[in-house]
Amino acid sequence: MRMRLPSINGLTITAILMLWPGVGLPQAASIAGEKPGVTQTLFGKTPSDSNVALYTLTNANGLRAKVMEYGAILVSLEVPDREGKMANIVRGFEDLDSYTRRPAVTGATIGRYANRISNARFTLDGVEFHLTVNARPNQIHGGQEKGFNNVVWCGHPYQTGTEAGVRLTHLSLDGEEGFPGNLNCEVTYALTHDNELRIDYRAFTDKPTVINLTNHSYFNLAGANAGSILGHEVTINARWYTPVGEGKIPTGEIRSVEGTPLDFTKPRTVGERIDEMTPERGYDHNYVLNRTYGSSVLAARAYEPKSGRVMETYTTEPGMQFYTGDRNAFCFETQHFPDSPNKPHFPSTELRPGGRYESSTVFKFSTK
Repeated sequence: MRMRLPSINGLTITAILMLWPGVGLPQAASIAGEKPGVTQTLFGKTPSDSNVALYTLTNANGLRAKVMEYGAILVSLEVPDREGKMANIVRGFEDLDSYTRRPAVTGATIGRYANRISNARFTLDGVEFHLTVNARPNQIHGGQEKGFNNVVWCGHPYQTGTEAGVRLTHLSLDGEEGFPGNLNCEVTYALTHDNELRIDYRAFTDKPTVINLTNHSYFNLAGANAGSILGHEVTINARWYTPVGEGKIPTGEIRSVEGTPLDFTKPRTVGERIDEMTPERGYDHNYVLNRTYGSSVLAARAYEPKSGRVMETYTTEPGMQFYTGDRNAFCFETQHFPDSPNKPHFPSTELRPGGRYESSTVFKFSTK
């Protein structure tokens, strides 16, 4: 049985996994000694002396993704520009210590609940659950010590005729960070020969709980350390967003983007109206995606003119957080809405025994 996800208008979404046909990329320069597939190396040891493996996924066109077991983190993602020159387009660090010295969200799998839960509490079946507070008075991105970005997952590499991947598993115990239920989780990164990075999520529980998973990669299509992303041209497939109040908690309203700096329904640069975003100083907003319920949709597209790189984001999720941070990178965090456990009219994030949580997001690369 799949997890049932009520929508804003009462319809039901069932998350499905889809693989999208690729479009042409220039042939990337060959990587000496590497063939399509998966390699495994030791990335380091955690402060508690746990080994952390790093998996390098390479597709038939020379695209390469590195994923590690700590935090189920996407460490790097190399794709070609219009001339075939490779560059890493996501932020990451060279060593494990740089991730473990502080709570790391860069490139990480976020859970049990991505984004914010107001007052770090919610009620389910008449029982109030108190969560770890880490953005006073709220919880953000699943808590602290046992947030999914701070634990070591167990990696299982694989290869098929169409993709190279790694399946990462983790058991989140009943009561961790205040969440109920033992939650068996699985996150799969797959680099396809059609030049897509697909991230699939699955989870099961033995008690009623809530769940909202995402990936928190920071992208710059000119190159991870190339500077400002204000010249990136962005399109977001959403006519609505969820405005927030104090602590960036949604008010519960769903508001039109029309006529506001949040309107990316037609392509425009990130920098065109970003200075109107006060007091935020940038974008950090959840968009309500235009979607056909029960299917994967094109959520957003980003284009970097100098390199020619194009990234399309497809997802089965109802929302996406567009975040510009320090203006040198951006995030497309596909998700359910922030604070859904406390907003009954938002798409439900409840998962119950016998049900199954499934979600899929695809980052598809091309050039123009």
